[in-house]
Amino acid sequence: MENFTVQNTKDTRSGFGEGLLELGRKNPNVVALCADLTGSLKMNAFEDEFPERFFQTGIGEANMMGLAAGMTIGGKIPFTGTFANFSTGRVYDQIRQSIAYSGKNVKICASHAGLTLGEDGATHQILEDIGMMKMLPGMTVINPCDFNQTKAATIAIADHEGPVYLRFGRPKVENFTPVDQKFEIGKALHLITGTDVSIFATGHLVWKSIEAARALAEKGISAEVINIHTIKPLDAEAVIKSAQKTGCVVTAEEHMMNGGLGDSVAQVLARNCPTPLEMVAVNDTFGESGTPAELMTKYGIDTADVIAAAERAVARK
Repeated sequence: MENFTVQNTKDTRSGFGEGLLELGRKNPNVVALCADLTGSLKMNAFEDEFPERFFQTGIGEANMMGLAAGMTIGGKIPFTGTFANFSTGRVYDQIRQSIAYSGKNVKICASHAGLTLGEDGATHQILEDIGMMKMLPGMTVINPCDFNQTKAATIAIADHEGPVYLRFGRPKVENFTPVDQKFEIGKALHLITGTDVSIFATGHLVWKSIEAARALAEKGISAEVINIHTIKPLDAEAVIKSAQKTGCVVTAEEHMMNGGLGDSVAQVLARNCPTPLEMVAVNDTFGESGTPAELMTKYGIDTADVIAAAERAVARK
């Protein structure tokens, strides 16, 4: 089994902050907008170095999206920053009408997504955002797994023409992907090769799935782990190829079961190669206040849940 070295633990939002600063130094057309959460989004360094290219909109997220859409007309590449709940649910009309409908080159950067926001509770722990954004025509949806990958993704989306939803989180998590990685939008990454079950994971559940694969190996089950950092466009070829090899599939995500990665994988399998599928995701419920670890365990998206789902999938073959 492939070995992965944890370099350190870092929050993915800091990866976004470092990526944005690097972009600012490389591309004068990159501008940043924030809705009164500059510190939380780690946008301080960009603001300090490029004050003329930073726009503090205050608690006016809808206005921020409209401003960003307008800036693209002048050739700017705006990166908007606020919590995932406010980046989607609060401004869905503005994103749909002003950004997605006309294909504006806006990068919607959303921090504090999912249950791992933790103590702020259900009102902030959005678990529907991937579904909301992937349904918008022309919207690219990216959910990286660690600090290094978030930084690489932030840099990569500046070269992509069209609207992007980039999702990341608050807690410090295992940072294990290469520092110098090349981020390719829409290209799944094979982390562990296996023959008995395919685990397609995204975001914080990628590391949990690696842990699960190690535990499954001790039980004699060979698990293939694939990092789906881009949920739309989904790497359907990678999904089909792996599913045909192993004969059963698990999806793992920090998102609602309805509308997330599992739904997207299920559509690909149903159309191309019907395969037993188990989903590790939050099942039709809101979260609550608690530590990230406590919440992931309570709501069924921890390492043990990936292991159990893999065993169920294998039993269904």
